[in-house]
Amino acid sequence: MRLAVITDIHGNWDALVNVLQDIDHSGVDKIFCLGDNIGYGPESDRVIQTLRDREIPSILGNHELAVINREYLAWFNPMARKSLEKTIEMLSDNTLSYLSDLERVLVHGEYRFVHGFPPDSPSTYRYEVPDYKKRRIFETMEEKICFIGHTHDLNLIAYNGETLTSELLVKGPSILSFENRYIISAGSVGQPRDGNNNAKYVIRDESAGTIEVRYIPYDITSVAEKILAAGFPGIHARRLL
Repeated sequence: MRLAVITDIHGNWDALVNVLQDIDHSGVDKIFCLGDNIGYGPESDRVIQTLRDREIPSILGNHELAVINREYLAWFNPMARKSLEKTIEMLSDNTLSYLSDLERVLVHGEYRFVHGFPPDSPSTYRYEVPDYKKRRIFETMEEKICFIGHTHDLNLIAYNGETLTSELLVKGPSILSFENRYIISAGSVGQPRDGNNNAKYVIRDESAGTIEVRYIPYDITSVAEKILAAGFPGIHARRLL
């Protein structure tokens, strides 16, 4: 079984299309999405429609949460809030209805999918959780691997029942130990913040025992121009470049 995990598309439809093309040529059996499909980028509605057309299950991110409960807009910094308010204006009624039905967690076999941090937070950042709480979460989590997004970077936290370790995930495959449990940050399709502006996603290959980070190029300049033309804050265009 090969599972692809995508996250934090943020209205970047061009990046999503290129990632899906790579997935389609990678022998993947199932795709899961970790939320924050909207905001920052110019084509949030189109992103949601593509996910629905492809029947890709997704969960609630903090950006979706702020759309369905506007009180959460106050949680965002001014530029992110302005982006979300612009995004809300551009979302169709069908998309708004879809967002309101998203769950905070998906479970598939030995995998848990959460946007922020397990067990079910769409808004907690990985680095906000102290190690003693991470250990407690690992010890109570039934699933062997939890995939998370939210930070827009690539990271692997491992726990063997005693020792907790954390490391960056790099391009290509990495071996996962059968004895460990893992929390894996799956990067970002639409707004990576790990020092490389390619779209990122990961593939879990069960038979090989690996997690593979994929870097996918796309026309970044074109998307940046779309962001500016749509009236979104310029910082969200510059972050792509």
